[in-house]
Order: sequence, then structure tokens, then C-alpha cells
Amino acid sequence: MTKADLVDLIYERVGSSKKEAGELVEEVFAIIRHTLCGGDKVKISGFGSFVVNQKKARRGRNPQTGND
Repeated sequence: MTKADLVDLIYERVGSSKKEAGELVEEVFAIIRHTLCGGDKVKISGFGSFVVNQKKARRGRNPQTGND
């Protein structure tokens, strides 16, 4: 499912305009993004959790040449 699909479903089920549905989806994602950037975890009951994972850097490789 894409963001556009989500906007279409909200538009159909809620009856708002597509513009309002798009703004709603963008605002929800902005709130989640802002919360994660602040170092907090987002947990939506019945849906899932969002958390930023810190990973160690890894060495890249050029697949055409095999060089690091």
C-alpha cells in the first residue's frame, strides 16, 4: 500500500476531499517523524511500533569492480 492508496481510502471512507485526506496523512507522518527525531518511540496499539535503530557503518563495495 502506498501513501496515495491510503489517501484514497480515507477519502472514500470519511467523505472528506482528497486534499484534506492528503493533508491528514502528511500530518500524521510528520508527527511520527518529529517524535522519532526527538529520540522517542511511537507505539500505536493494534498497529505497531516505530523506533529508530542505530547500526554500525559497514564497508561499501562497487558490484561492478569489486573494489571497496
